[in-house]
Amino acid sequence: MPDSSDQSLEADVFARDCSSRTTLQNVTGRWGSLVLIALGESNYRFGELRRRVDGVSERMLSQTLQNLERDGMLVRTVHEVIPPKVEYHLTPLGRQVANQLQGLIDLVQHNMPAVREAQAEYDARQGERA
Repeated sequence: MPDSSDQSLEADVFARDCSSRTTLQNVTGRWGSLVLIALGESNYRFGELRRRVDGVSERMLSQTLQNLERDGMLVRTVHEVIPPKVEYHLTPLGRQVANQLQGLIDLVQHNMPAVREAQAEYDARQGERA
């Protein structure tokens, strides 16, 4: 197995053992994408972020934040106040990734009428086969 600390190795997401696959999954998974987009809007505390990303469980949000922090996409800042205040914000890399995701989200949202039409046509064809 290649040494993951060897920076000379080129990433190839199509290669089975490429570490970029894990990062890609962390970034493009449902919760990772939404967290990155939300943090692109503003810095958030955990509870605020959980409310912004409607539907994410506390456990999944915590896991997602840890994965994204490990991948260098965000920073967790603990403010030494009583009670402790923890805030999350994007790194420059996280901001670049969030900007790319925002473009994809805008494209999908803009084309939802065409998507719904395609879904209805597909569902109708599947109904004919049954």
